[in-house]
Amino acid sequence: MPPKVLGDVFKAMRPGIDERLLVGYQDRDDGAVYQLDTETALVQTVDFFTPIVDDPVDFGAIAAANALSDVYAMGGQPLTALSLVMYPYKTWPLELLQQIVAGGTEKIAESGCLVVGGHSVGDEEIKFGYAITGRVAPDQVWRNQGARAGDALVLTKPLGTGLLATAVKRDLLPATALEDALVSMKRLNRDAAACAKKFPIHAATDITGYGLLGHLVEMLAGSGLGARVRVDAIPRFAAVDEAVAVGAKTGAARTNRAFVVEHGLIEDAVLEKHAPVLFDPQTSGGLLFALCADAAEDLVRDCRKKEIDAAVIGTVSSSPGIGCLA
Repeated sequence: MPPKVLGDVFKAMRPGIDERLLVGYQDRDDGAVYQLDTETALVQTVDFFTPIVDDPVDFGAIAAANALSDVYAMGGQPLTALSLVMYPYKTWPLELLQQIVAGGTEKIAESGCLVVGGHSVGDEEIKFGYAITGRVAPDQVWRNQGARAGDALVLTKPLGTGLLATAVKRDLLPATALEDALVSMKRLNRDAAACAKKFPIHAATDITGYGLLGHLVEMLAGSGLGARVRVDAIPRFAAVDEAVAVGAKTGAARTNRAFVVEHGLIEDAVLEKHAPVLFDPQTSGGLLFALCADAAEDLVRDCRKKEIDAAVIGTVSSSPGIGCLA
């Protein structure tokens, strides 16, 4: 659902008040954090969606990697997973669901997390994902806010999953155009988070449905700060420009743009040229970090040693608004 719609929904909810609740839903962060004692806090998050690829095993793996990502984005370690299954079991073969679950279970196991149960509902449209519980030291929680003027912005995965999936689904591009993105979507953000733990991270989030600029806006919300994004430095999948050229579009990109415009987007020719990628909703996208500029290249170097396609993509500015530079 679009950010503005969710904001209206949140107005009807009464926020929980407890000194042990370090991060709640009203913070619009990647997950909730609840402190158990001086050494341990729980990270809780949930994510599920409809199939983004045709292969059921791949779909299950992507859904799992995507759900786990929020825990990594908060500096946590995943512990347990509850599966969420919506499936037309009366009309579709159960073997298909078994393959989806198998793909998800294998990816959860790769993270060191345990599937401990779940919930299922008969539904006409397939949806699958997980609720994940992780742990983190209370003084080591990464928040999606806290960036400082002069910070560098580091992104750890290329952009373009929404555009490529749409292009392939609509037969605008061959299935091979999605291959690189498929590998990326199935890759856990665990290694990128582990690299970042060596550095003083001021803010962190993962890039998913709101697109790069949508999540960047959330990172800067209420701080009085802005950002300057170097679009030519942003990694993107090889076939993304081709997907744009053949007319691939997503509805979420339009709502993402509307959300960012409300928060001071600087619209110019550079933005217009790259808008399809900058607003593209991502599935199991990379992590976005704000950290001291003098440490950013070291983080990128460490990530690339792990074959992570990380890059410095911009800076946090003392001037409000988000500007795009060629």
